[in-house]
Amino acid sequence: MRHIVLENSLREALQKEEFEVYYQPQIDIRTKKLVGLEALIRWQHPKLGLITPENFLPLAEETGLIIQLDRWVMQTAMRQVKTWYDQGLRPGVLALNVSVKQLQQENFIDVLKSMLEQSGCRPECIELELLENQIMEDPERSEKILRKIRDLGIGIAIDDFGTGYSSLSYLKRFPVNKLKIDRSFIQNLPEDVHDM
Repeated sequence: MRHIVLENSLREALQKEEFEVYYQPQIDIRTKKLVGLEALIRWQHPKLGLITPENFLPLAEETGLIIQLDRWVMQTAMRQVKTWYDQGLRPGVLALNVSVKQLQQENFIDVLKSMLEQSGCRPECIELELLENQIMEDPERSEKILRKIRDLGIGIAIDDFGTGYSSLSYLKRFPVNKLKIDRSFIQNLPEDVHDM
């Protein structure tokens, strides 16, 4: 029952636009300068308050609503970054998390092109982040779609790297700009000798 209620609430939230995009800064540790932002979705529920992604994204993934959510975040964040650039600010590269279900959509590349066009955001200002375990579900298909994304001039990052079963031979074939090592490998630095 709880599952059904939450799913209905999620559908309503999409219609009522109860979601917000938070921008997590990415800083170059050497220069201490802003090099980019990661767009993160939050749900501002009218009764429950702020709901973090781990409490609703798995359900969105399971029900297929993740596609609508992903697209909403992408459009919203691209427009915002374009606005910042127009105001003379330099936020750097915008990282957008993309679900594998989004990638599996036949029209994904066309949708992506359309979003860039509508927002006026330049492709080199965008980086798509994909979970390692998701792209490894079908590495051959993933490689093809990643190449098409890369051909648009958009960067690609693999998130949670090290938690899945990536073969290094696949990794060197993927047109990837960045590997984001899973936090489980670094969260206990410098205390844990094994993590070091």
